Amino acid sequence: MATAVMTPRKAKTQPDRVFFPLICLTILVTVWLGFSKTYYAAGMVKAHLPAPIIHVHAAIMTLWLLTLTVQTSLVSVRKVKLHMTVGLWGFALAASMIPIGTLAAINSLRRDLSPPGSGLSSLTFFVVPVTGLLLFGTLAAWSYSVRRKPDQHKRLIILATVPLLDAAVGRFPQTLGIASNPMVQLLLLCIFPAALMVHDLISRRKIQRVSWVGTLILLVVWLTRIPLAQTAAWQAFARMVHG
Repeated sequence: MATAVMTPRKAKTQPDRVFFPLICLTILVTVWLGFSKTYYAAGMVKAHLPAPIIHVHAAIMTLWLLTLTVQTSLVSVRKVKLHMTVGLWGFALAASMIPIGTLAAINSLRRDLSPPGSGLSSLTFFVVPVTGLLLFGTLAAWSYSVRRKPDQHKRLIILATVPLLDAAVGRFPQTLGIASNPMVQLLLLCIFPAALMVHDLISRRKIQRVSWVGTLILLVVWLTRIPLAQTAAWQAFARMVHG
C-alpha cells in the first residue's frame, strides 16, 4: 500500500486552513454581537441610523467582512487564482473605507458622540476612530505589499481588521446589558492578535515576524492614543474639525 507523505510546506499550511476561517468566523460573531440590535437585526438599510454617511460606512464595513470571509474560504479550498482576482476588489474596497470611515468619524464628532460610561469627551474620543482607520490603512497596505508571500499577507489582513472591531466591542455593554469597562474591551481586542501568535507557535514553533510586529504596532497605538487625545494639540485639532 502506498503511503502519502506530507511535505513540510503542506504540513505548515494545513493548520492555517482551519485557523483562518475560524478566526474570520469569530470576527463575524463579534461584529454581530456589537451591532445586532442597532443595525443587523434592525434591518440594516431600514435601521434608524443618525446620518446617511453612517449607513454607507456600515454597509462598506460589512462588505469588507464578507469579502474577508470569502477570501479565507477560497484559500481553504485551494481556489488561489480566484482568491487573487477577488483580492483586487478587496483592496479597492479597503482604500475606499479610509475616506468613508473618516467622514463617519467626523459626523459622530459633530454629534458630540462618546460611549456612555467612558468618561471621555467627544473631542477626546475622536482619536479612537481616527487611529483605528490609520491602523487599518497601514496594516492593509503592508499586507498588499507582501501579497505574493501568503504567510505574511494573511496574517496582516487579520491584524488590519482587528482595529475595525473597536466599535463592535465598544457596544457589547449596550447589547449584553453589562457595565462598560474600557480595559475589558481592550483585552477582548487583544484576543485576536494573541490567538494569531499562539497559532504561530503551534503550527510554526515560532511567532512570525509580521505577527509580533503587527501586534506591537496595535498595542503601542491602543495604549498611547487616549493620553495623546488629552493633549492641548489634539483637543485643538478635534475642536477645529468639529467646527
